Amino acid sequence: MEKPADMSKFLVISALGRDQPGIVDELSRVILDCQCNIVDSRMSVLGGEFAVILLVAAPGSQQLAKLRACLPQLEDSIGLTLITRETSRKEPAPGLVPYEVSAVAIDHPGIVHQIARFFSSQGINIENLTTDRYAAAHTGTPMFAMHMQISVPADIKIGELRARFLEFCDELNIDASLTTG
Repeated sequence: MEKPADMSKFLVISALGRDQPGIVDELSRVILDCQCNIVDSRMSVLGGEFAVILLVAAPGSQQLAKLRACLPQLEDSIGLTLITRETSRKEPAPGLVPYEVSAVAIDHPGIVHQIARFFSSQGINIENLTTDRYAAAHTGTPMFAMHMQISVPADIKIGELRARFLEFCDELNIDASLTTG
């Protein structure tokens, strides 16, 4: 008897390897062949390496075990380093409100750390974070862009948080915004 969707087993798969065509095709084929489903993913080429993090759902332990058994062969055949970890469905945390943070600045070391420390010191969790480096139009100046989703406890006064955050960013010469998610 098949279990309901909320009784699925979950596996996080992290993979890293030399970028080449076909990695997503092969990885997703093995997952499908094992009767599993990709429910969330992040994939990117970083330098010459391809990095992927997948959240895979399996209808039961048997399919999850089959997938785990297939992964070493896949690792060898397409030259990936794979790490897996069983997990559970993330339940929405009560009393947290989603917000979006964007920041742009002339690139320099420490921007991610400084902003992460700001939110950590406020008891705010970073749920998702992406960064990019690009050349500014006309000048070619190396620029840094960041986007993140955060979970703000409902008891934090958002107007005060926004004011502190924007003042903090102004001191570091970072153009930033904090908006509802």
